[in-house]
Amino acid sequence: MHSFRTLLVAFAAGLLLSCSSQDVTEKQIDQLLAKMTLAEKIGQMNQVSAGGDVANYAEALRKGQIGSILNEVDPVKINEFQRIAVTESRLGIPLLVARDVIHGFHTVYPIPLGLAATFDPALVEEGARVAALEATAQGIRWTFSPMLDIARDPRWGRMAEGSGEDPYLDACMAEAMIYGYQGRTADSTSMAACIKHFVGYGAAEGGRDYNSTLIPEHLLRNVYLPPFEAGVQAGAMTLMTSFNDNDGVPSTGNTYILKDILRNEWGFDGLVVTDWNSMGEMINHGFGADRKDVAEKAVNAGVDMDMMTMGFISHLEELVKSGAVKEKTIDNAVRNILRVKIKLGLFENPYIDVEASKPVQYAPEHLASAQKTAEEAAILLKNNGVLPLKGSRRILVTGPLADAPHDQLGTWAFDGEKAHTVTPLKALQERFPGQVEFVPGLRYSRDYRDRFDDVVAAARRADVVLAFLGEEAILSGEAHSLADLNLKGSQSELLSALKATGKPVVAVVMAGRPLTIERDLPNADALLYSFHPGTMGGPALVNLLWGDVNPSGKTPVTFLRTVGQAPMYYNHNMTGRPYSGELLLDAIQPEAGQTSLGNTSYYLDYGAYPLFPFGYGLSYTSFAYSAIGLDKDTYKVDDTITVNFILTNTGAYDGTEVAQVYVRDLVGSIARPVKELKAFERVSLKAGESRTLSVKIPVKELAFYGLDGKKKVEPGDFQLWVAGDSASGTPVPFAIH
Repeated sequence: MHSFRTLLVAFAAGLLLSCSSQDVTEKQIDQLLAKMTLAEKIGQMNQVSAGGDVANYAEALRKGQIGSILNEVDPVKINEFQRIAVTESRLGIPLLVARDVIHGFHTVYPIPLGLAATFDPALVEEGARVAALEATAQGIRWTFSPMLDIARDPRWGRMAEGSGEDPYLDACMAEAMIYGYQGRTADSTSMAACIKHFVGYGAAEGGRDYNSTLIPEHLLRNVYLPPFEAGVQAGAMTLMTSFNDNDGVPSTGNTYILKDILRNEWGFDGLVVTDWNSMGEMINHGFGADRKDVAEKAVNAGVDMDMMTMGFISHLEELVKSGAVKEKTIDNAVRNILRVKIKLGLFENPYIDVEASKPVQYAPEHLASAQKTAEEAAILLKNNGVLPLKGSRRILVTGPLADAPHDQLGTWAFDGEKAHTVTPLKALQERFPGQVEFVPGLRYSRDYRDRFDDVVAAARRADVVLAFLGEEAILSGEAHSLADLNLKGSQSELLSALKATGKPVVAVVMAGRPLTIERDLPNADALLYSFHPGTMGGPALVNLLWGDVNPSGKTPVTFLRTVGQAPMYYNHNMTGRPYSGELLLDAIQPEAGQTSLGNTSYYLDYGAYPLFPFGYGLSYTSFAYSAIGLDKDTYKVDDTITVNFILTNTGAYDGTEVAQVYVRDLVGSIARPVKELKAFERVSLKAGESRTLSVKIPVKELAFYGLDGKKKVEPGDFQLWVAGDSASGTPVPFAIH
């Protein structure tokens, strides 16, 4: 089972520097600081987007006015940037070169929401390592990933960049990506990870990007902060503040989260950077009068580096001289910046070998890893027996995502090249030459048509219809919030027309978020959901459709029936009137008396449940859980819970199940969630095979921040489930004394 404790032991043996190494690093920093002028210190705190000619930045580099650049990926230019900084500036401090490497560099993996659907941290770590190998080969040594924002509202487009709605799964994926980017031990292929956006950005009101949040202390501590704390414990070198204000205080100027929690409670000694102009946007928030004012507030709150506001470089020297900012504050910020540069070995080797970088990109083993990840990330949501396909002779391929190499890469894939993308159409044509007819029906996901006569005629000629639907990459990600989550354009009408032909219809949805597909399910005999799968999505999906690989992905976020249910998530608190039976609109008599009807918490028109719960996903085989039991009935705080169960593959195909363990604290000093994920494991079984499994969960992992504001395990009665999703299983009682 995947647990924080196991990962932290591994981290302690790998990423953490020894005490002696730390002493050497701090001594080196002291020596540099002693030589630096105030202006040179402030220069280290300035990050610029370095597009265009290197000469445009040469004078600032010589004066030591730039500490980091982003958005340059040409290794020749990067070497020239470094050469000027190292050989022509007074102190020769190298630059930290950054890029948004979110789910792969050139070899693009599934979007992070798809990575979370694998429930496979080891594979996710492998993908992050591939990204680091490819990016560092071109001089990129800092990535703005992983995003750890808990996202409970699919209207928010940036849900695509994170791991969904669950803090435990989010933390597991965070650790995996940090280890992958930075390496288990630092070397020339280490790329500093940046945990973002600190904090609460995923709770933007109404799912509208950049919007305000109102997260109270208990919710902040128990849901939104844990993934970030896990990221700090895993050794993330950097952290990014978020755009949002929470309860009126923008994150970039929030002393409580940046100093009291991040530095003082968690002991973070890395670099804190703003998001793009998030310091300047505090003026728009009404939290500062001008750029000088917000620069003062940001640096005093604990920000070390300014991304593209130019507030530090323009005003900090004046603020120090006036006494509004202490030079010690500047020194501490520069310490954090230099520490990252030293850990990455930039002082010893700031340059890259341009020729050596070329064979690294799209290496065969990288493509194979990306394909395997796309296979594990796909989620089978419906199957009436049509899948897996068996050598169909005539295949109709249709839909706007069948051959969309750009959109298949998904959001935030700046360096993915569509010429290298293998689409489903291309993979099918290679596998079944002469058997595939392609009639796209729609040019792109938002395209409208009144009739589909050509597609219908082709469907009647086919033995099976494969409809590749979804959304373009531009429809999810930053600034891409949606109020309507149905398939766009005429995609639903296309699917309906195909179903009317009577031919077997398999729908494959590629999207950046969980779309509301309830209306489309009746028109598909099977539906496979793939969060934008990346470079090798085509062959991965074809392997799944033909049963070369058995689907094993699970939903990392709740799938809604309608957008009006948002936000809806599995780990909600119990209400005072929990759902106990539906009375829907059609059952209400005309002129009914003004009563409270069912007297429970649900929607009169859509009921109480989502379309698919968190952790859900079908397989071509079936699994059964039995003999679920605990090693004892009552535990103490220092004990470890051992959960034993038998998992059996009861079907005809070999397959992999994600066994999930959920716990509920029945009574607490504050209301507790109805369920919380505490462990999971991918288990591969042959057809008919059974295996006895044991899961160990330290009781201390059941701790939470209660009414007194302290984190601890509260004694009382609990329930535990072992199941294949968050809505299944029978509870097993236990107690903590």
